Amino acid sequence: MSREFIVKKCMKCGAVVKVFEDCNCPGCGIRCCDEEMKVLVPNSVDASAEKHIPTYEVKDGKIFVRVNHIMEEEHYIEWIAIVYDDHEKITYLNPGDEPVAHCKYVPGSTIYAYCNKHSLWKANVE
Repeated sequence: MSREFIVKKCMKCGAVVKVFEDCNCPGCGIRCCDEEMKVLVPNSVDASAEKHIPTYEVKDGKIFVRVNHIMEEEHYIEWIAIVYDDHEKITYLNPGDEPVAHCKYVPGSTIYAYCNKHSLWKANVE
């Protein structure tokens, strides 16, 4: 059984954190800039889905992921995560990099891509 992939963001300063285990106390939670950080819901931002949702190809037992996105200084994909079972493979990217990642193919995996302007996106692997 895999754990939930939770990402939170501070709406004031823009800090983004990957949550390993979230707090469930009422009125508690991870805080930044004196505010509770917000859970990012994948594919929920009004932006071009075809430029943000990761696509993939399976070849020779591996999955090759690509995001059809620009990689400019002010607007780019910061990271791509491939999540399966209890494993997460995260590829960190910089402006100018090609927005690609790869790992072994596991049916049922989930791919996440984080755009610095348009938040979190995901695709399920068949």
